[in-house]
Order: sequence, then structure tokens, then C-alpha cells
Amino acid sequence: MILVNELKGKIKAKGYTQEKLARELGMSPKTLGNKLNKGIFGSNEIDKMIKLLDINNPIEIFFNK
Repeated sequence: MILVNELKGKIKAKGYTQEKLARELGMSPKTLGNKLNKGIFGSNEIDKMIKLLDINNPIEIFFNK
């Protein structure tokens, strides 16, 4: 289970908008919004977000129980 609010905080803290992050991930803003709402991302998308957002604690955010 993804901690969506934590992820959204990281997105904002790094100066990204959902639209800008969506472009970096190669998807539409609507698709990113849907994925955030459902909390479901592919492993490649997670890997890209970890790098783009400089996430130091990915297990806590992306693989929380």
C-alpha cells in the first residue's frame, strides 16, 4: 500500500506539479491522478519517482503495510 499523502508531499517538496511529474513519467496527468488515487504504480514508475523525487525512504512510502 502506497502512502499517497507522503508521496504527494514529496512531489510538492521537490517543486513538481502532478502535470510535470506525469510528463517525466511518460503518462498523462489524468493517468497519474488515477494512479495516485488508487495507490497503484508499476515498478518502473516507482523507480523513476524514487530518482526524480530523491526519495530516501522508498520502502516506507511505496511498500507500507
